[in-house]
Amino acid sequence: MTPTFPLASPGPAPQASAHFTRIERVLDYIHGHLDQPLSLEQLAEQSCWSRWQLQRVFLHETGLTVAHYVRELKLSLAAEALLTSRQRVLDLALNYGFGSEVSFSRAFKQQFGCSPLAYRKRGLRLGLRTPLVRAPMPLANTPRLVQVRVESQPGFMLQGVKGLIRGLFASSPDFQQTVPAIWRALRSAGGLDRARDLIGVVDVSGAGEQLAYWAGVVAEEGSEPPSGLARLAIPPQEYAVLTHVGPISQLGQTLNWFILHWLPASGYRGLDGFELERYALGFDGLQPDAHMEYWLPIAPRQG
Repeated sequence: MTPTFPLASPGPAPQASAHFTRIERVLDYIHGHLDQPLSLEQLAEQSCWSRWQLQRVFLHETGLTVAHYVRELKLSLAAEALLTSRQRVLDLALNYGFGSEVSFSRAFKQQFGCSPLAYRKRGLRLGLRTPLVRAPMPLANTPRLVQVRVESQPGFMLQGVKGLIRGLFASSPDFQQTVPAIWRALRSAGGLDRARDLIGVVDVSGAGEQLAYWAGVVAEEGSEPPSGLARLAIPPQEYAVLTHVGPISQLGQTLNWFILHWLPASGYRGLDGFELERYALGFDGLQPDAHMEYWLPIAPRQG
């Protein structure tokens, strides 16, 4: 049976170059034949390029080699099967084109950091890669390919400052003004003095247009929060993780695509709870190449 990866709709269709469209044709072929051997010759035929040209263009457009991309998708499907079926490791190895259980286990450990049996025993979705899909580039005329990953995050205690915002889907959103003010309040309270990374939390569990937003850091175990800071317990959760690249002012457009287009076609459903924003220390949201991650709570869709 051919594995199916539901591919998210791109939403408003930006103009794509001819070589970009060819890459999408190659991606479609890969996604529809992951249970079969895939050679570079086959993929080159789909693209009208030579093998050498395909490898160069694919790397340029995706940041991945063809072999690496195919391998990470096959291993992600195998990892999902480990959690949801009783198939033997050997059967999974053969189903996804590995010559032996040994070669499969070696590649699996390289990607997930543990053996297939250890992954099954742990019972958590960690490091799963989903197919590259086209997403509109905010304020640009060209699309780009993005890849969402699925991660399980242990519970942790956040320490920070809380405020109220009107989010992306409010009738009068104000988050572009209120969120920076909450982060400034955290800095003024000394909450960033020993921070290693920064975490924003959007509490979408309540009703109404106003949402609670927390700007904070992971609290040290056994410590008391400094004066002016509060704590919030974040429970264990499975997330879809998307990297946003660009000025933070464009994050709303990225999330609009993530929630309205990627999620309905993904095979997962969104959950009420805590959505996370993860920033590196020193993050500058004004830079055109700024990177941050948005963690969306999810669960596999049934049926």
